[in-house]
Amino acid sequence: MPPATDPAAFVRANTRLMPVALVPEVCLHLTNAVVPLWQATEAELDRIMLPPPFWAFAWAGGQALARYVLDHPGTVAGRRVLDLASGSGLVAIAAAKAGATVTAAEIDGFAAAAIALNAAVNGVEIGIETTDLLDDPATGAFDVVLVGDAFYERALAARALAFLDRQAAAGAAVLIGDPGRCYLPQARLTRLASFAVPVARDVEDRDIKQTAVYAFGI
Repeated sequence: MPPATDPAAFVRANTRLMPVALVPEVCLHLTNAVVPLWQATEAELDRIMLPPPFWAFAWAGGQALARYVLDHPGTVAGRRVLDLASGSGLVAIAAAKAGATVTAAEIDGFAAAAIALNAAVNGVEIGIETTDLLDDPATGAFDVVLVGDAFYERALAARALAFLDRQAAAGAAVLIGDPGRCYLPQARLTRLASFAVPVARDVEDRDIKQTAVYAFGI
């Protein structure tokens, strides 16, 4: 896949800075128009049938998890934190604001550019990992793993669950933010908090998604 000439320029040109509804302390490069941005992404990469531009929306699970982290900074402060499938970087930014040393894992090049831009706007430093960590057997690098909205597709959810099992077995605390996606491993979760999250109607089935933050157990 040929890379875009300048992913950061693409992100700036196709989004605008907006405060996040549930986390107004954080501003992100976002869009409220999924189809035009999706088409622009395909044109930029000269490809069709690309996945949606997940990085350009503040998803419900990410908003809830970011809110929880900012409200409970002791969860991450002073710890090595991984934000898995970071998207816009919202959760990573919240963790950094709460005092963590943060790595945002994201394989999408546009998302990586958006995370860097969003981190700079919010005055935090975030490491960005663009290799796919889900099949990496290495463990122990992180004290806390944060996951927002990763359980919407069967194959991805299975890989994410196996990765989280390895991280938890190595001693990492795992927190998940999710509005009840199809493949959420409910039997493995303990609810910590719940939020009514305003979301973009372009990407969700309603304007408010009731969304929980969970602790993941092995």
